[in-house]
Amino acid sequence: MSANGTVPRLIEPPPLPFVARQAWYPWLIVGIACAGAFIAQLDASIVQLALPSLAVEFQTTLNRVSWVPIAYLLTLAALLPVFGRLCEMWGRKLLYVVGFLLFTIASALCGLAESLNWLVGARLLQGVGGAMLAANSIAIMTAAVGQSGRARALGWFAAAQAIGLSAGPPIGGLLLSTLGWRWVFWVTVPIGGAVTAIGLLLLPQSTGLLTGKKFDWLGAMLLVPALIGIVLILNQGSVWGFTSPAMLLTGCVTVVLLALLCRHELRTASPLITLRALGSPAFACGVIGVILSAALLYGIFFIVSFGLVRGYHRPVEMAGLRLALIPIVIGLVAPFSGTLAERFGARFVGVAGMVLCFASLLILSIIATAHQAQVAMGAIAFALFGVGLGLFITPNNHRTLNAAPANLSGESGAVVNLMRVLGGCLGVASASTVLTWEIQRMTGSHSNWEIFEGRPLLEGVESGFLLLMGYALVAGALALVRAKSGPVVANSATGHRRMP
Repeated sequence: MSANGTVPRLIEPPPLPFVARQAWYPWLIVGIACAGAFIAQLDASIVQLALPSLAVEFQTTLNRVSWVPIAYLLTLAALLPVFGRLCEMWGRKLLYVVGFLLFTIASALCGLAESLNWLVGARLLQGVGGAMLAANSIAIMTAAVGQSGRARALGWFAAAQAIGLSAGPPIGGLLLSTLGWRWVFWVTVPIGGAVTAIGLLLLPQSTGLLTGKKFDWLGAMLLVPALIGIVLILNQGSVWGFTSPAMLLTGCVTVVLLALLCRHELRTASPLITLRALGSPAFACGVIGVILSAALLYGIFFIVSFGLVRGYHRPVEMAGLRLALIPIVIGLVAPFSGTLAERFGARFVGVAGMVLCFASLLILSIIATAHQAQVAMGAIAFALFGVGLGLFITPNNHRTLNAAPANLSGESGAVVNLMRVLGGCLGVASASTVLTWEIQRMTGSHSNWEIFEGRPLLEGVESGFLLLMGYALVAGALALVRAKSGPVVANSATGHRRMP
């Protein structure tokens, strides 16, 4: 760091001249960015299915094994704003390549883990790499194709994410049933190694970087422990007890850190997180919708993974195929949800999406402890859940970004991305807490979970679905009552309302 507090730019190697001169070179950059998106989503969904196997492998509690996904998501959330700002000041290429390298090394270390602590530590490192990738990928891609190719590139990027999320459960089930849980992590190593080398050789040098701007080090030092405190409260409440000294101390420290963070970010000239956009009620409601929709997705993955594998004793490959229904349907519905929102209004489509999610969770809670013959009804409920989330996510994100102040549009997108990751933490942590409560209620101890399978586990799964139903209700209510983010404009040709 220079004497005036600014961050120096990194020296980046140029791309291979022969390749950079080709007409298709910009779309090669899009392909590299899409590879990162695919790997990140594949890892997110594949790990969820592996959790029951990991709990058995390490003979540990459900609460402790939940830190395998949480460690990654928490690190990603804490460092995403940090690298989002640093890549604007240092340069994007090297941070992206180093991120891929760290992610790949961490994946190999996860597969070599001999203890749960080792695995969680490797997942923390993986989260560092994931934050570098997430902070850079879209900016690198859109800079390469320009304004004219931006929409097409973002479409390919979204498709890569959907494919990765959908492929994770069936690939994970196949690997778990044949090669074992270690290959759930090793499967991404060759892809990551290849893309690391390709990125170093072919990615363009960074342009349009910020100069003479200071980095918000104090904001970063407040943000990381504040997020850790939030997740500890969510995930450890059932273990520590919500009135225990440890929980009360964690809660007090977290509140103080959040207050100091908000005070600092609102006063500093170069905030790490732009909180001013939350002054818009429509934007704030939309952000809560982003959090809850992510919590619904990650929460149902966590609950259903344990329900299918340890509750119904389904083979993991069959469980993977069942879980894949949700992201596949989301990927099929989401591209059309924006058109539906333009025709019928974003508010109506958002509420309808959450109504479908609520209905599917109600069905799942009813049949959770029923006879195993309810297979077809469960598959229908999973598909219905995917339709609901697919209808909700795109219009809510679009409406939320439209509600942000015009001068904070870029920073508001970063806030939405951060809240999406925090929503994943909320979903896993709260689902783990509910299942742990059920363990304590039935066994008197949160650690005696080895007998927590079959019908007893399914009763815990039923409670988990009730929790997610609460999330769907809140998200639907906010979509219904939130202030309009802009005027509703009628299309003179069709008379249809355009999404606000």
